[in-house]
Amino acid sequence: MREPLPADMFDELCPSSLNPIRFGDKWAPLVIRCLEGGPRRFSELRVPLRRVTPKVLTASLRALERDGFVERTVHPGPLQRVEYALTPLGRSLLGPLEAACAWAGEHWDELLDAREAYEGRQQAG
Repeated sequence: MREPLPADMFDELCPSSLNPIRFGDKWAPLVIRCLEGGPRRFSELRVPLRRVTPKVLTASLRALERDGFVERTVHPGPLQRVEYALTPLGRSLLGPLEAACAWAGEHWDELLDAREAYEGRQQAG
């Protein structure tokens, strides 16, 4: 039995929202991190990714599958079960993703200051 994903896995102030390096769409890095420990069902992914609508999460999973990062497996039976897992290509993103997250965490204050300054110029201008 897998350990459930923690609901607070991604804080609303998570540095991932400031990460300038994109792996797929906005939510793809978070999905990849959720799948790091093994296959997950859609409902399991929804727990830490509660800020993502089901429609957007589905689109993100499909894009990751299309690009070869995620594999979707349908387990037949009376209650059909679908799981998502990282492919070897998807697993190869874990190192660069970790480095990008560490960089964003290290430069958190600078990134926030830059965004605030930009927004201030936009409102003044």
